[in-house]
Amino acid sequence: MKHLLSFLIPVFALFALSANAQDASPKPVKWQFSAEKKTDQEYVLHLKGTVGKGWLLFSTTMGNDDPNTRVVLDSSVKATITGITENGKLENRKEPLFDNLEIKYFENEVELVAAVKFDGPVPANIKGSVNYMALKGEEVAGPEEEAFKFNKDASGNLINVAAGLQESADNAQTLKRTAIDLQHPVKDCGGTGQEGSAKKSLWGLFILGMLGGFIALFTPCVFPMIPLTVSFFTKQSKDRKKGVMNAIIYGFFIFLIYVLLSLPFHFLDSLNPEILNNISTNIWLNLTFFVIFIVFAISFFGYFEIQMPSSLANKVDAKSSVGGLVGIFFMALTLALVSFSCTGPILGSLLAGSLSTDGGAIQLSVGMAGFGFALALPFALFALFPGWLNSLPKSGGWLTSVKVVLGFLELAMAIKFLSNADLVKHWGLLKREVFFAIWIIIGFCIVLYLFGKIRFPHDSPIKKLSKGRIALALIFLAFTVYLLPGVTNTKYANRSLISGFPPPLNYSIYGEDAAKGVEANVVNDYEKALKLAKEQNKPLLLDFTGWACVNCRKMEENVWPKDEVKVLIEKDYILVSLYVDDRKLLPEDQQFLFTTSNGFKKEIKTIGDKFATMQTENFSNNSQPFYVLISPDEKLLTHPVGYTPDPKAYADWLKCGLDAFKGAK
Repeated sequence: MKHLLSFLIPVFALFALSANAQDASPKPVKWQFSAEKKTDQEYVLHLKGTVGKGWLLFSTTMGNDDPNTRVVLDSSVKATITGITENGKLENRKEPLFDNLEIKYFENEVELVAAVKFDGPVPANIKGSVNYMALKGEEVAGPEEEAFKFNKDASGNLINVAAGLQESADNAQTLKRTAIDLQHPVKDCGGTGQEGSAKKSLWGLFILGMLGGFIALFTPCVFPMIPLTVSFFTKQSKDRKKGVMNAIIYGFFIFLIYVLLSLPFHFLDSLNPEILNNISTNIWLNLTFFVIFIVFAISFFGYFEIQMPSSLANKVDAKSSVGGLVGIFFMALTLALVSFSCTGPILGSLLAGSLSTDGGAIQLSVGMAGFGFALALPFALFALFPGWLNSLPKSGGWLTSVKVVLGFLELAMAIKFLSNADLVKHWGLLKREVFFAIWIIIGFCIVLYLFGKIRFPHDSPIKKLSKGRIALALIFLAFTVYLLPGVTNTKYANRSLISGFPPPLNYSIYGEDAAKGVEANVVNDYEKALKLAKEQNKPLLLDFTGWACVNCRKMEENVWPKDEVKVLIEKDYILVSLYVDDRKLLPEDQQFLFTTSNGFKKEIKTIGDKFATMQTENFSNNSQPFYVLISPDEKLLTHPVGYTPDPKAYADWLKCGLDAFKGAK
């Protein structure tokens, strides 16, 4: 494989073909269905047909032995069609194809109005079909069957399932809770873990991005470019001051290019605040990242090179000779393109990690800024202090070793993406212990490689292990040994240093009770939790969480089990966990079209759709974890909080909520 595009294009083309596949032989009539309630047991079905050009649709008034159209109800529906009215231009003629039978038909369009009377209570689902025949020249189509299905809502109205989701006031009330007043909680406490942790989180992402950038510096695609580029600027310029300035501008453009790469995601985020969450937990996207990272890893092992198309790189490189700021910008862009085979996997990890349930466009921009800053920093520093260039290690086989180690790390990241898809779809393929076992194997492979026991195509024989190589091998060995208890069913199975990366503790081959921590009283059923809170007269702890949420797992594994927190949750609260990335479909009668507060029409089809919308509509927040304390009558007790890694701060917030609940009685 020479080009990344040669791999990606077939993958996404496959998705496009499967998503847009059409029936090669469209039916002669397209139907739209709706229903109108007359009385508790009487309804009118409106069946509108658009007849294809040149086609004739036979009338319902044609005899049973003649070509005709019929409206029938499923045998399970205890109802009778008391009459059918045809709205449209009914025509008739003698048709030679049927021995000059006088046919009655419609062209272009027709509406069949069927009156239905139920023999008893109206069922939750009403099924039926329009069975019709049509004529075009000497071609006879049919009998064709066009099925319809209606669901009865809480008001007794029939909602057509096939026509797409409809707006439902009753279902909308389950999302927008009018009793919750976000601006006026009972007690003015809480908020810890939101603004403060958001700033810390952004700084953490910037530092993480910088770390990725520094790693990229020590790859074969980037490292040799540092002395060459700095020497070019300092020697080409007429005076040293101008050369230093050009090198700094060059570094700034590198920084700017990587920040600009994140801008399209801000546009997506502004259209729908939940779209990045939906993207990050999309099963096909996670599986695609899994495959791509496997390919990246194999490339890093030296079996083939992934490169940007040479024609693109050459065109950009040609622009770099223009001179001035424009030329320097294109030089920076050239570096970004030609180094893609090394930086691409690191950027991919940064992209996928930022677009998570606790991330978003701003997080991605900050991470990319950190990456670009780290990549640009050496060019500016070495231009200011050219003597430092002499202290740089010489390029050599050690750069290949860096790539191979990165390849193993890419394999580990690939397993994480597969795990995300597995968790969201509940396949049970990568239980927690299986995840740990794979990571442990990868860890030992890294150690064996660094000690020279494993070799790849581009590796040269190791005559003597350097101190740095031995030290790095020992670090990976220590980390791998640290992972070992993760495969056991003991209290040591919780590996706090990597909380959030493996599946949850209860997603285990040993069963749901393995290493049991604080368990939710109710999962994905807000109404049930509210009812339970009223029965037990306890406040509710709403846990907006996600299967693929890293910080959610950190809270569940490192904060909730602490005694001061665990006792409060289990004794004084009804805990309900609401998964915003759960892709399980809601029952058909609970699927509907919801108009958000900003006027956006959103389809509520899955459990995740429901609770992600509930969070954004009531609390103006779409990050996870997100915790809310409310009373059984839905009074907001405190300000909500987000990720709060300090158990004492979290316990104090829970206590404040209890005080507010007792004071509000």
